[in-house]
Parts: sequence; C-alpha cells; structure tokens
Amino acid sequence: MFDIRKTQERVLFDAISNRSDLKTAEEIVYGYDGLARDESNPTWVKSTMHRLENKFDFNTIKQIRMDCQCGYGMEQKLTLLQKLKSSASNLEDFVHSDEAKKAGLFCREGELYLQFFFCPCPMLADVDQLESKTWCQCTTGYSKVLFEKAFGCDVDVNLLKSIKSGDDICLMKIIPNGLSWE
Repeated sequence: MFDIRKTQERVLFDAISNRSDLKTAEEIVYGYDGLARDESNPTWVKSTMHRLENKFDFNTIKQIRMDCQCGYGMEQKLTLLQKLKSSASNLEDFVHSDEAKKAGLFCREGELYLQFFFCPCPMLADVDQLESKTWCQCTTGYSKVLFEKAFGCDVDVNLLKSIKSGDDICLMKIIPNGLSWE
C-alpha cells in the first residue's frame, strides 16, 4: 500500500540533504531528538515546516520543497495535458475544452493558470490550516515537472494562493518558456 508519510519523509530528506547535509536533513525530517517520527501527520507537517523555515532562507526552502514532489497521479495528469496540447494551436485553445476547465486550467490575458477548489495534497487531508505556503511549494515542483513533460520546454510555476494557508482556492501561474505549438 502507498504510504504518503513515508514517501514525504524520504523525498524531503533527500531534498534537504542534496542542499545541505545528512545531519540537517535528519534533524528537520525527524526532529532534533527523533521524536517527530511519532507525531501525527498534521503535527509532523507543521513542525517539520517550522524546522525547515528556521534553518534556511526562502529561496532555499522553495527549492527544497519543489524537489519534494512525490509524483502522485502524475501519469494520468500527463496523459490529459498531452491530449489537450495535441489538439491546441495556442494557450487559449489548450484551456478551451470542458476537460481542461474541469482540470482547473484557464487563461487570463494570455497567461496560463491552474486552480483547485480543494487541496489536492493527500498529506494535508487532516491539516486544518498552515501558517505559511512552505509545504505547498511542493505542488509548484510537481506542476513544473508535469508541464515540462507535457510541453517539452522549461516551465516556471508560481504559487499564488493556497487553501491550506487560508486562501479560497489553490492557484498557480504556469509560465512555459519557449513553448511551441508545432
């Protein structure tokens, strides 16, 4: 069975150790005394993000969290995006179908956005509210990988809103760099 907590611990540990060292990764993921291993998922998410925010600057935190995307459900979403792209000649066409709208895709003033009216992260299912958007930066990494595969170009993703940090929706701006519709 898929254990989201173990997956999140592993990807976060790897992301931190890649930008720091094993000791720092262990302290952030499992707590300074190792007691975080016994925390409930909501408590672990919050305490781990506090430890991460106390150790690194914002840009490093964002990169670490972007590297934490677990790939959960990626193939299904990638298939949809590739299908949408194959029948489009520009971004407006890409988001025009009911399927695209149902997936949360839309364009505003020629720019691509992805929105959710619910938090799609299975790890946050029991979390009431987060104090920051730190945890949610993993979705920017996930979306970056997803859209880069679908579009075949470099993509930047900016997290604009997060339900779990108090916003009414989750909203990301997707910025494809060098996208070709040929």
